Amino acid sequence: MHLLDELRTHRLLAIVRGPDPDAALAAVLALAGSGIALIEVSLTGTGALGTIRRARAELGAGFGLGAGTVRTAEDARAAADAGAAFLVSPALTPSLGEAGRLGLPMLAGALTPTEVVQAEAAGATAVKLFPASLGGPGYLAALRDPFPGTAFVPVGGVDAQSAGQYLRHGAVAVGVGSPCSATRSAAATSAPCATASPHSWQA
Repeated sequence: MHLLDELRTHRLLAIVRGPDPDAALAAVLALAGSGIALIEVSLTGTGALGTIRRARAELGAGFGLGAGTVRTAEDARAAADAGAAFLVSPALTPSLGEAGRLGLPMLAGALTPTEVVQAEAAGATAVKLFPASLGGPGYLAALRDPFPGTAFVPVGGVDAQSAGQYLRHGAVAVGVGSPCSATRSAAATSAPCATASPHSWQA
């Protein structure tokens, strides 16, 4: 998939994680049904690979379903085998190199200018600014000065109010986790992500 194009088009990456695989699957399907086009299933969730596999079977080959918290080369291979179309890491990890070998786009976690340089040099499709809440939208604006061409996706503490600010400061998309938690009902999970789409957050 062309991850960067999809991020620029949809502006929102919903992140699903939780201790119940059935609830996680229900959350993914509810989000997809409400119009969310890019969904990441965090490997920190119980049975996450199974959730990805089952969701892929339900949603089809073309849906933007990825795996998050991919830290090792083994994680990357397992996620690809389960049907992930893209990978997301919390930091600069061996999974980045493995994503390149697998031919999968990668959203690589970085926070500092040095890490941004390293992520781009290693072939990251986009940079996951994480945890974005440490610096807020103002920090993204400062990073954009020396990195005007970098595709940033802030993740961590992003809500409806700050999302619009990140997008106005040049983020290609935002990642939203807590409102998409799989610890609640599918309907409750999908509502904050679907009704608070970044399209409505933009000025």
